[in-house]
Amino acid sequence: MSAPSADPGQQVFQEHRRLLFSVAYRLLGSAADAEDAVQDAWLKWSASDRSQVADPKAYLTRIVSNLALERLRSTRHKRETYVGPWLPEPILTGGDASEAVTDAESVSMAMLVVLETLSPLERAVFVLREVFDFSHAEIAEAVERSEAAVRQAAHRAREHVQSRRPRFTVDRSRQRQATERFFTAATGGDVNALMELLSPDVTLWTDGGGKVRQALRPVVGAATVAQWFAAIGTVTYQGVEPTDMKAELTEINGGPGIVFSAPGRVIATLTFDFATDGRITTIHNVANPNKLRAVAEGNTHGIATR
Repeated sequence: MSAPSADPGQQVFQEHRRLLFSVAYRLLGSAADAEDAVQDAWLKWSASDRSQVADPKAYLTRIVSNLALERLRSTRHKRETYVGPWLPEPILTGGDASEAVTDAESVSMAMLVVLETLSPLERAVFVLREVFDFSHAEIAEAVERSEAAVRQAAHRAREHVQSRRPRFTVDRSRQRQATERFFTAATGGDVNALMELLSPDVTLWTDGGGKVRQALRPVVGAATVAQWFAAIGTVTYQGVEPTDMKAELTEINGGPGIVFSAPGRVIATLTFDFATDGRITTIHNVANPNKLRAVAEGNTHGIATR
């Protein structure tokens, strides 16, 4: 006797699950919230009359976009009252060469930080239009607005993002080399080597969320930032002795990054922005334990947008 076939509706959902997470994560900047939105989308999909659905991909994307928008609106106040800088929740990403550089940029910490400054509607429109290449008509249906309103939001969002996104792009191999050199210098406490790697006006953003001790304002300047990281191997951090701390290079949010861990837990992640000369212009340091669960679980997420 042959085994019963899987539910066709479940099969269709699983085919698009990676895309749905990709949309939700870029809209929310939180892996946990994105997973919740995808799960809620499954509940809506499983309860719907699928015989009337002509395009499951578009239908599911519309569901998850609306769920993410609702969640984004409800969490805005929390983010406005957040202790210290708010940074996105980092995720481990795969280094699939087939995934375009633009896909990697759209999930980078730098881009997600910029997207955080948009209104919820502008963010949804920008992500669906610029990242996932939806038409204005498709977006209008997804966010339940007129096409004219969507076009206006798209224009505002595009101008806003272009004025704030990092203006320099460095190829991935040079990013990797610079990150490896930073890793060696920081774990070795080499201030001079760190100074060579950092732009004079480098900015370090640290997110402890009030859960762990971190700088509540950005740390600016090569000398100050170099001293900050040179101390890693010499001081106790979050109750962890330097000898018990482990650091490893990995891919985070589409680019090279560093994960710091202690026995049984992840302590922090680092990601970087680079100038055209390969020097580091911005460092994002996420140490809020509530934001490190996705990295601690070790699940790798694809970043493709198709």
